[in-house]
Amino acid sequence: MRAPRVSVFLALLLVAACATGRSTMDSGPRPRPPRAEREFRAAWVATVANINWPSEPGLPPEAQRREAVELLDLLQRLNFNAVILQVRAEADAFYESALEPWSYYLTGEQGKAPDPAYDPLEFWIEAAHDRGLELHAWLNPYRAHHPEGGPVTESSLVRTRPELVVALKDGYWWMDPALEETREHSLAVVTDLVRRYDLDGIHFDDYFYPYPEYNGGEDFPDGASWAAYLQDGGKLSRGDWRRQAVNRFIRDVQRAVRREKPWVKFGISPFGIWRPGHPESIRGFDQYDQLYADARLWLREGWVDYWTPQLYWPIGQIPQSYPVLLGWWAEQNTRDRHLWPGINVGRVRGAAGAVETVNQVMITRGMLPEDPGTVHWSIGSLVRSDTLATALLQGPYARQALVPASRWMDARAPAPPSVAAEWAGANLLVGWAHPDPDDVFCWVVYYRVGDAWSWRILPRQARQATLALPPDTTAAAGAEPIGDAARIVEVAVSAADRVGNESRPTFWRTSR
Repeated sequence: MRAPRVSVFLALLLVAACATGRSTMDSGPRPRPPRAEREFRAAWVATVANINWPSEPGLPPEAQRREAVELLDLLQRLNFNAVILQVRAEADAFYESALEPWSYYLTGEQGKAPDPAYDPLEFWIEAAHDRGLELHAWLNPYRAHHPEGGPVTESSLVRTRPELVVALKDGYWWMDPALEETREHSLAVVTDLVRRYDLDGIHFDDYFYPYPEYNGGEDFPDGASWAAYLQDGGKLSRGDWRRQAVNRFIRDVQRAVRREKPWVKFGISPFGIWRPGHPESIRGFDQYDQLYADARLWLREGWVDYWTPQLYWPIGQIPQSYPVLLGWWAEQNTRDRHLWPGINVGRVRGAAGAVETVNQVMITRGMLPEDPGTVHWSIGSLVRSDTLATALLQGPYARQALVPASRWMDARAPAPPSVAAEWAGANLLVGWAHPDPDDVFCWVVYYRVGDAWSWRILPRQARQATLALPPDTTAAAGAEPIGDAARIVEVAVSAADRVGNESRPTFWRTSR
């Protein structure tokens, strides 16, 4: 059912409030409302090999949209505030692109557009924003073809730009990161996405140079570009030359994103260990020397807005302990960027997995109290496990949270809204307006019972809230049952912008 519309009286109050630039409230002393909790709560949605969405290649667009809505509704219900959607799995596109072909995982044939036509990324963005969720576009910067991506078609980068790619032994094709043309092409893809879509973030995972097992354990086959570098007088070692190419690309991506839209965050999710022995107890894969990813450098240089190392190990796994690695990464975060670790919520099954997940979220909060956040690999575990979903919702995610503010991007808060309210029987109707709605991503409605404040975060399109009695009493049809309205003595509404800055709250005191 639809929520009750704002009454004519309430609408007139809002008009008056906007005209005078103030809220309809008294000016007596009051307990100041708390700020809503701050925590980044995101889940990855993988499209490669149809891991999470769509469930199979070639689904009709209507079925694709239905599956997308089910995933977004789940995140909204569990009080998440962001989704990280893979839109470029293998130099392909889950959106209309003049640079790369439609994805095989979407339509069942690389280069084939959805029929009937629609733009999946545009749909995801609108649907996410309507639920108060940020949407970050996740790209693989160098993978050109995946073995599960169907046959290589004439529209594939393997065919259209063969000079950029090399074949690996296990069925992959990979762009050569050291080539200037590779950097230019992938940078153009990022720029095009940011320019044309209303994104909240650009996101890379850990695939830079490929993992050795993708090429049968052998070295990356870039002999031609390496020989050309040496012939031109290059002096770096082969490892440093490779790392230099990736470093330059990461730096240029951040600059391009910031140049196009200063409010769009750039995040990277590298392999969780920088190098074995850092810190001393840590053992495992060496991304610096195998993926040629000097991930610590990117964090220390501030080339990212948020940092999501893949800390996919349990708390008590000593050679790769979750809190030990998180503490080490926190020490490297000298530019105070967001450190929102990635956790593998499906690695431990059943009730034990739910406990492990909740404990990792709580450890993150304890170690990073000023800027907490967690990214969950992947949404599939939340879909499959009611135990896990319930543990999060009844535990750390019981209340909604705003995304922490990125003040190095923009520290200016939006203007406060104008607010009016009226009683409709046992329900309190609250409405608000704003002088610059385009500067608002979501709203926070605070309400006070006695001296205790609570809040509700509502998406951008909301302009009213109904504070109602519990649904088993006299709540109006469609009202939001967020408290015993008859006991609410004060409300306040604030606006939060695209980078998390929250306005001053505007108060309205009830007459009961």
